[in-house]
Amino acid sequence: MMFATIAFSIDAMLPALPAIGAELSPDMPHRAALILTFFVFGMGVGTFIAGPLSDSFGRKRVIYAGATLYVVSAGVAWASSSVEVMLIARLFQGFGAAGPRIVSVAIVRDLYSGRDMAKIVSIVMMIFTLIPAVAPLLGSFIITGFGWRGIFIAFILFSLFSVSWMALRMPETLAVENRRPLRVSLLTAALKELFSYPSVRISILVQSLAMAMLFSMLMLVQPIYYEVYDRAESFPYWFCVVALVAGSASLLNAVLVGRFGMRRLVTVTLAVQILLSLSMLVFSLGDLPEPYGFAAFLVFQTCLFFQAGLTLGNLNAIAMEPVGHIAGIAASAIAAISTVIGAALASPVGLMFNGTIQPLVASMLVMATVGFVLMRYLDRVENPSRGAEVSKTDA
Repeated sequence: MMFATIAFSIDAMLPALPAIGAELSPDMPHRAALILTFFVFGMGVGTFIAGPLSDSFGRKRVIYAGATLYVVSAGVAWASSSVEVMLIARLFQGFGAAGPRIVSVAIVRDLYSGRDMAKIVSIVMMIFTLIPAVAPLLGSFIITGFGWRGIFIAFILFSLFSVSWMALRMPETLAVENRRPLRVSLLTAALKELFSYPSVRISILVQSLAMAMLFSMLMLVQPIYYEVYDRAESFPYWFCVVALVAGSASLLNAVLVGRFGMRRLVTVTLAVQILLSLSMLVFSLGDLPEPYGFAAFLVFQTCLFFQAGLTLGNLNAIAMEPVGHIAGIAASAIAAISTVIGAALASPVGLMFNGTIQPLVASMLVMATVGFVLMRYLDRVENPSRGAEVSKTDA
């Protein structure tokens, strides 16, 4: 449940965005989509801090602090009367959510190793895949019964239950003698080393673009279903089906990555995304008639979610390859930076919505193209002899 806090806090909000926009920002209702990216931005910053803090002060203290901030911020969002207050509350809610989400991974590592750890992580990832699929449906049920403010009550109850259960059932997993002092000098030195590797810098940029594409789709998928295709009532069900199908991407990636390698798989996936985005842009300019237009977008949405399963894990692994000796700090920094940049890139895309899918599709095309170029550049950086051989052949 702690691991799924992030997914529940984002996806359950999707059905509430029209009502929130109409009530809190009637002049610019599409600003409500920023509720998602502000949460993600706060989570990204919190991700960088939560890990090192838990190494110094213990796992449970950081979880308690994060959950407290999450619950208080959800209460402020529940009572908010303007979209500005809502956005600030969501920023701090995301910051607090990073505690349970990130530290829960560290707890698994404290308790298990080897195959036992892999088994637990597999169960966690299965739950993590299912939550985004059912969260919009749960959100729609809550809104029907209690209005959009009921979503934030659900967030509070969800967090209180999961953290209370942990408090009662789980002892502190990081012994005092195993804790490490929090030293700014050590963090600074580790970050300098992290960014000294070209593969780390490039893979973080590409990961940021991949996350920006995912966040952009999450921001605009609800208004597109509602306003472009008039599928308001069936949106949660379509989203559930798409998320379940896209969830199989992680399983497919486990099979393909051993055969083709991480770099090639990411590069090919981005190339496919370029072709899909270009085709979808042509279809949208040609005003594809219904129901073919909706069917095409449904395929596009599924492939975009599928892309996340074939790129994000591999890009994170590429970035982690040269920094195994500082894995803890590196993992937090990579996740934090890519999440923050991804949210920053996605925010203006959400505001460009004009009643068509064209701003979203065009943005996907640009980001996928830049990511593809960066991956090709990474290949040349890591294999300079290959570039020399190509130049020699051309000559």
